[in-house]
Amino acid sequence: MRLSIRLAYLFIYNLFQFCGHTWILANMTARVLTFGRGIAMTLCQLLSILELFHIADGLEKGRLLPRFIQVIERNLLLFMVIMLEEFQSKTVVCVQFFLWNILDLLRYPHELLCVIGTPSIEMLWTRYTLWIPIYILSVATEGISVYQALPYFESAGPSSFQMTLPVSANIHFPFILKVYLPILAIGASVTVWQSLKERKRQLEKWNRKLKRK
Repeated sequence: MRLSIRLAYLFIYNLFQFCGHTWILANMTARVLTFGRGIAMTLCQLLSILELFHIADGLEKGRLLPRFIQVIERNLLLFMVIMLEEFQSKTVVCVQFFLWNILDLLRYPHELLCVIGTPSIEMLWTRYTLWIPIYILSVATEGISVYQALPYFESAGPSSFQMTLPVSANIHFPFILKVYLPILAIGASVTVWQSLKERKRQLEKWNRKLKRK
C-alpha cells in the first residue's frame, strides 16, 4: 500500500509540474516575449522545494546537492523579480523563464516515465545530455539578470532590511546579490559536474540493461 501511494504521489507531482510548465511556456509564447506574472510560475517553483524532501526521504532517487542548488537559484531570482515590478519587463527575464520551462519540460516527462516503469532511451538521453548545455545557458542568464537588477535595488528598490536574530544587523541587499554571483558560478559548476557523472551512470545502466536482454 505504501508503495502504491508513493508511486501515485510521484506520478501526480511530476504530471502537475509538466502540465504547469507546458501552460507557462505556451502562455509566454502567446504573449510574444512579454513577461506574464501569475500564480502558475510561482506555484511550480515553490512546489519544487518538495523535490528536496522527495530525495531526502527516499521517495525519489537523485542527488540532493544539485537539486538543492537549482531550487535555491530559481526561487531567489523569482523573489527578486517579484520585488522589482519595473524589472519584470526586461527581455532577460523572459528569456530566463523560457529556459527554466524548457529545462523542466525536458526533465518531468522522463520522471513520469520512470515512475510508471516505462523509461525510454530517447527521453533518458534528452534528460541527461541536452539538459546540461541548456542549464549552463540558464545559469548565465541568471547571472545577467542579477547583474542588471543591481541598479534597480541601489536606486529605487528595497536596498536593505533589518535582521534582529541572533544579532542586530542592517543587511544591504545589493551587497548580497554581488556576493551571490560568484556563489552562483560555483554552485552551477558543481551541478554540471554532478550531472555529467549522473549522465554517465544512467547511460551505463541502460547499456547493461540492453546487454542482459
